[in-house]
Amino acid sequence: MEKMMRRRNALGLIGSGIVGMVGLSTSAWAQATGDMASDLAGSERQITIWRDPGCGCCDTYGDYLEEHGFTVTRVDDRDFDKRSVEVGVPAQGIGCHLAEIDGYYVSGLVPVDIIERLLETRPAITGITLPGMPANAPGMAAVKSGTLRTYAFGPEGISIYADE
Repeated sequence: MEKMMRRRNALGLIGSGIVGMVGLSTSAWAQATGDMASDLAGSERQITIWRDPGCGCCDTYGDYLEEHGFTVTRVDDRDFDKRSVEVGVPAQGIGCHLAEIDGYYVSGLVPVDIIERLLETRPAITGITLPGMPANAPGMAAVKSGTLRTYAFGPEGISIYADE
């Protein structure tokens, strides 16, 4: 009888140890994947903008992105238009600055909701552009009015990405 009690106690201790180890490893895994998810979310919100040093709308646009949770790095670059062509922005699609976020290029004053859709859907394109400096775009107007046509560009050519 005493032998049986020792065996039960030993099995109980082993079982408790296994449960504890599984609990710890599950907790460590959850923490690690949570950290990876927050790192990924953080990387998706980092955006670099190459702009003409004297462009006020690019500063306003950068502020607009920051207000929507992006971390913006502004780089003065008088040749941002050449850089735009080098990365694949069609010549007729060059905006007033070039940005890079999570492997995509964004040319011009593209609204945040369109950038977020790009990051969420991850299409097989090089980037998107809102050509020129539309008066109703973020960075130009206090409030967006009317529609803005954004184009996708990449190895497959140019197509309308959003018309809103």
